[in-house]
This record gives sequence, C-alpha cells and structure tokens, in this order.
Amino acid sequence: MQDRQITRVIILGVFAIITLTGLQSYWVINTWNLNEEEFNEKITRVLIKVARSLAELNAAELPQRNLIRRRSSNYFIVNIDNEIDPPMLEFFLQRELESAALQLDFDYAVFDCTSNQMVYGAYCSFDPGKQAPEKVQELPAHQGFTYYFGVRFPTRTSYLFGKTKLVSIFTGLILLTIAFFAFAMVVILRQKRLTEMQKDFINNMTHEFKTPIATAQIAAGVLMEAPEVGGNPRLHRYASIIREQNARLNQQVERILEVARFERNQFELKKDFFSLKNLMNEVAQSELLRVQEKGGTLECLTGVQDIEVFGDRLHFGNVLYSLVDNSIKYSRGGPEICLEAKIQGEYVAVRVTDGGIGIAKEHLPFVFDQFYRVPTGNVHNVKGFGLGLYYAKRICALHRWKIEIESNPGRGTVVTIYIKQTFCEGRLVG
Repeated sequence: MQDRQITRVIILGVFAIITLTGLQSYWVINTWNLNEEEFNEKITRVLIKVARSLAELNAAELPQRNLIRRRSSNYFIVNIDNEIDPPMLEFFLQRELESAALQLDFDYAVFDCTSNQMVYGAYCSFDPGKQAPEKVQELPAHQGFTYYFGVRFPTRTSYLFGKTKLVSIFTGLILLTIAFFAFAMVVILRQKRLTEMQKDFINNMTHEFKTPIATAQIAAGVLMEAPEVGGNPRLHRYASIIREQNARLNQQVERILEVARFERNQFELKKDFFSLKNLMNEVAQSELLRVQEKGGTLECLTGVQDIEVFGDRLHFGNVLYSLVDNSIKYSRGGPEICLEAKIQGEYVAVRVTDGGIGIAKEHLPFVFDQFYRVPTGNVHNVKGFGLGLYYAKRICALHRWKIEIESNPGRGTVVTIYIKQTFCEGRLVG
C-alpha cells in the first residue's frame, strides 16, 4: 500500500471515528438527560400524591407554593406544613412508588421542629432479601420549612444506567470497533515498514548483482573469442552456456528491478511510434532457435497492415518475449507456439497461443498476481519468480491496454493483448 493511500485511510478513519464518537456521545448524553428528566418528573408526581394523602389524612391543606424542592440529584424535600406520621409516610411512599412502577430503594427522614433536626425514619427496599446498609448518611435539614420530610433514592444512578442498557451496549460495540481500527492501523503501518525493508533489500541486492553479472558477461565474451576455445567444440559449448545463463540471470535481475520501480512509482514509459509487424518478427526470430532445439514450431502471423503502435517498444517487446518464454517453458515435448496479430473491431489483438500443459480454471484469476506460480505439487522442473505475467499486466495497464488469458489443462494457453486503434499525428496506431 502506498504512502498516500495509507495517509488517506488514516485520515478518513480518524475522521470517521471522531464523527462516530461525537454522535455516540451526543446520543448517550441526550438519552441520559431524557431518562433523568423522566425520573425527576415521576418522583415529583409520586411525592405530590404522597403529600396529598398525608394532607387528607390530617384533614389539612397543602401549601400553594414551594411544595417540593430538590436538594440534590437524588434527595427531595416535601413541605407538608402539618404534622407527619412516619409509619403512614412510609406506607404512602411505598404505595405510590409501586403504582408508578418505580421499585426503587429509598430512605426517609422527618423534620422535628422541637430539636430542629431530621429524625431518620428507615431504609426501605422492594427486595425482601436486601438488607439495609450498616452506615447510612444523615439526611440534611432545610431552613425555611416547619413541617416537612425528606426522601433520598440511593439507587438512582444504577436505575438510570439500567434504562440506558441498550445505549451502553452500542457504546461498547463502538469502542470495540475503534480499538480494532487502531489495532489494524498499527498492523498496517508495521506491515508497511516491513514491506519497505523487504523492497529496499531486494533493490539493493539486485543492484549489487549487476556488477558481477556485467563482469561475467565480459569474461564470457573474451573466453569465446579465444582461439583455444574456438578450436575446441566442448569448451566453446561450455562458454556459450556461461554466456547464455549469464544473460538469463541479467534478464531476471532486470525484471526484479522493473517490479521494484513499479512498486515505488518510479517507472516511466518512453513512448514512440514503432512497427508492430517488425517487433513481432524480431521476437519470433530471436526465440525460434530455442523452440527448434526442443523440436517445436513457432509461427508468426501478422495478418494486419503495417500498423504503428504508439508505446514503449522495449517493454512491449519484453512482454512478448516473456509470453513466448512461458509457452516454451510450459510445453509438453516440442512447443507449438503461434504469435499473431489481427484486427478485432476497434482493437488490434496480439495473441500468443500454445499447446502446452495449460492452467486449471481455479488458478486463472491469480496468474497476474505478483510472485504467483501455479502449484505443481512436489515437481519443480520449471524455474521462475512468478513475475512474467505480473510484468505483462502492469505494462499493459500503463499503456491502457487490456490483457486476457484463456487456458484449459492439457489443451494449452492463449494470452491476448488488446490494443485500441486510434489516429495519432495522421497515422492509424494501436
């Protein structure tokens, strides 16, 4: 993954997390406030009913103003302005809370005007098995009232949390998602660092190979020109093998370097006009000897006009060489290869056909992937890095051409490059 892509992913991810966190926080706070407001309204209605019941019991009237005051989030003062019977107060509180479906623990106290203190009543719970806490905080008095009682709800917070259970679950899932995203980003950045180290190692290693390869190429050339070698067929054959294998090694190194340039976006095409027919004939003539040595045939059918292609001749030639090389390597006995070009609608189709071993259908979607090689079990008679078709795919993509592959096991493979025909500088080009 490129640096820009990673930066975009991180920026978009952080933006999404901030947005999601903001929305979730708003939802949680808003839900909590609504539940808290609903709780306060229900408690207020319950306490009003309790005050009215006490007033009816004493045949008295309630104050017109300042009936209920909220001293804290869970502590309420109720001004009766009349004497209060604690047992009846406890009964009315339990009855009205149960009627309002608020089965909350509560404790209460009644103000004693003679001692000017709150006289604690009891801790009441709707759970029969629950015991009252050993240490109970005294309920504070309120200046300004004469006859009043106070009610506290110790379990108010847990009650509100219970009302927001669904929101809490979603919040936990979002936090889990954020943690997973952060972990994924750490893994991506770590993997990117390891990939960069791997690429640097391969790039440096292949560059280091260039000097000994060039030296060996020069030495092989001098060796073949020596009279002693020229007059000895056995030595001349060995010298030819050294030169051919050195050239093959140099080709593999160049291919790895090209792939490294692909990955670093340092690859540039040098486009110009070139004859498609001449290039195909050049590739065919160059590979014909190899095919004949294996007892095979190589046909070059250019049933098109001398169309000029606007592209990078060197790299397109390398693509054709790579496709023909694959056909030779994956042949059964003598290779039967056909390199042809023909007009198909608005495209010039350059096709390499062989009668080789073919590729199973399940492997076809992956043959253009980097380093992918079709599994052959424990048999490894064909060597390679799995870069040929990947290289061909990238070169075609940079030219905005299409490349397709068709294959059947035992029947061979067909690789087709579709070059769209256009007019450029008054010439019909691919």
